[in-house]
Amino acid sequence: MPIELNWVGKNENAPFPDVRLALHEPDGLLAAGGDLSETRLLNAYRSGIFPWFSDGQPILWWSPDPRMVFKTGAIHLSQKFRRQLKKSSWQIRVDTSFRQVIHHCAVTPRKGQHGTWIHPEMIDAYVHLHHRGHAHSVEVFSDENLIGGIYGIAIGRMFFGESMFSLESGASKIALAALAKILHGWGWPLIDAQVENPHLQFMGAEFIPRSEFVSEVARLCAMAEVPGTWSSRIAPFAATECLA
Repeated sequence: MPIELNWVGKNENAPFPDVRLALHEPDGLLAAGGDLSETRLLNAYRSGIFPWFSDGQPILWWSPDPRMVFKTGAIHLSQKFRRQLKKSSWQIRVDTSFRQVIHHCAVTPRKGQHGTWIHPEMIDAYVHLHHRGHAHSVEVFSDENLIGGIYGIAIGRMFFGESMFSLESGASKIALAALAKILHGWGWPLIDAQVENPHLQFMGAEFIPRSEFVSEVARLCAMAEVPGTWSSRIAPFAATECLA
């Protein structure tokens, strides 16, 4: 049976459909259409909605129930990985290589995944958000080589994780841990992890009902935070500091 979807209006300020209308199968598919303008994307995230679609498809908007999130003070790193990290000289930097991070997220092979949903239209939209101070990356360097990272959207005191990558084992884990350490220090309680992922669950991600997530997002997004680059707020630091 064909899926009947809500369609987003052409006006970038048009409200999204109520997230309670999202389909359970596929998981949280809410609407289609529209564009990836700055206004529409920020409105989507504030509403607990994110875009996820393949090249050649219309833009698809999702709001899963339940929602996977991290509490910023509860990231789990295994003892084996902690021992490995203590021997490394990896360094954490923030907002110095956003385009490279999103490029690597798009092209780095992933087990069980063929192709990518991070195509040029998505890259251009999120790079624009980065230049506007809404999208950020946390990067892992070995010497001067970018080996891992994570990127996402910040609104108010809420961070919406989008994707991460590793070129060396564990680099994406420490990028996530570094992001959580930074946000926890600022008093930001949550990182949105979007949909179920066993790897993220092992690191401490948990499910919360969508209704609770949407309510918390509205509260956190309304908190005063001025958009802008994070590189001026966070000096590079050793990855081993994430073990503290």
